[in-house]
Amino acid sequence: MGTIAENIKNYTDELPEGVDLIAISKTKPIEALKEAYDAGQRIFGENKVQEMTDKWEQLPKDIKWHMVGHVQRNKVKYMAPYVDLIHAVDSLKLLKEINKQGEKKDRIIRCLLQVKIAEEDSKFGLTAAEAEEILESETYREFKNVAVVGLMGMATNTEDTSKVNKEFDFLASVLKNLQIKYPVLKELSMGMSGDYKIAIENNSTMVRIGSAIFGERNYN
Repeated sequence: MGTIAENIKNYTDELPEGVDLIAISKTKPIEALKEAYDAGQRIFGENKVQEMTDKWEQLPKDIKWHMVGHVQRNKVKYMAPYVDLIHAVDSLKLLKEINKQGEKKDRIIRCLLQVKIAEEDSKFGLTAAEAEEILESETYREFKNVAVVGLMGMATNTEDTSKVNKEFDFLASVLKNLQIKYPVLKELSMGMSGDYKIAIENNSTMVRIGSAIFGERNYN
């Protein structure tokens, strides 16, 4: 495995135009993020609000911070001043809280609706019908400080590439159908270190790469 800088360059050279690299930096020290930043990386993904906020306070302010983990409503206020995109919105209640905190900070906070495409019980997410229900709800339409800009999904953790492809293809088709009525939905966040190539073939606009950039995570 190369250095963090070499890994960043390899991905940015490989990814097609229009596909953003989200460097998943959860559990990684500030020094590792600085190395990625110095190599030109500007989008980082975290899954814990407190850890992301600590890093935001210490690192350059042109970084775009993406919250990729499951979000508890009581934590939204901590990231509302700076978060660029929240990937894993799975309820109207959560959107309501994001809108409330966005209003306090005079910001419009961008979000993705997480659709459950994997069979594992551990994965969060809405059904395609529930996602559409949120977008069509009077409640969502009244929000002024939150904007749903696309969908996010996580494929089943399996070696069966045909299964992964089927799940990504399904999510891409859900987005395509929603875009007829909601053309503002442009982002499709799917694909990680092990399956990002399949995701790109299915029109992903952002891939979430962690261990293949920074090395294996240390959870101690």
